[in-house]
Amino acid sequence: MRFRTRVAAAAIAVPLALGLAACGGADKKEATGTLPTPVTSSAPTAPATAAPLKAAPVAHLNRVTFVPAMSAAFGKQKTWRTVATMTAEGRTVMTMSGYQQAKPLAASLEMSGLAFQGKTAKMVVVGGMLYMSMPGATPAGKFLKVDLKHTPGAENFSELLNGSDPTKTFEAFGKGLQTVKFVRSETVDGVKLDRYQVSVNTAAALKLQGKKLPAGAPKTLPYTVWMGPDHLVHKMTFNLQGVSMVMKMSEYNHPVTITAPPASKIVKR
Repeated sequence: MRFRTRVAAAAIAVPLALGLAACGGADKKEATGTLPTPVTSSAPTAPATAAPLKAAPVAHLNRVTFVPAMSAAFGKQKTWRTVATMTAEGRTVMTMSGYQQAKPLAASLEMSGLAFQGKTAKMVVVGGMLYMSMPGATPAGKFLKVDLKHTPGAENFSELLNGSDPTKTFEAFGKGLQTVKFVRSETVDGVKLDRYQVSVNTAAALKLQGKKLPAGAPKTLPYTVWMGPDHLVHKMTFNLQGVSMVMKMSEYNHPVTITAPPASKIVKR
């Protein structure tokens, strides 16, 4: 399969990946407390040796509990940062970096790579509006304003919002989730995480979004997900027909301000 065809086939995984990445989160702090005061007695007692405590077995997630656990964990997140890289045949197809906000839904993203002629594209979603600065489509530093609710044809851009809305992705995963397998616990970037191998039925996930499986698209999408003990995703990857993507999340619940570009930078179509 040619380079462009493989990239197009793999790109169908990106909206799901973007939404799942949105459920990345911070580490929980360990709870602290005080030990109870020991009871003393005047009667002599024989020295006792405390039996060693056994750690409770860790309950790993499965096909039934995986999505509900992620949804519950993400419900506590307000903001986060996403960094992603997509490559094919050793070439960088796309890099993405930016911030997202859960409620009200907002996002500020920068993208570059072969998909954008080697230049940088910017997208801002705020107040139900999409602002796009695209190489070859808008003058440098200028943005096109799109009302996602009232602009004819804007439904094509609504996918950007859906990709930033993790609840929609969780629904897609819930409908199309085929397998969830715990692989092992390992340390990633200094954090101990649980690694899972996940597969999603592509047609079932797309059907929930009112779409059909495109010709040449794979029937199953495999993902590797690294999740903390709080069930928040820190990293995820997929490799499909030679196209791979790595996404990492950080800066959860940090103060983030996402604003629209000034009127002087808005251009009309």
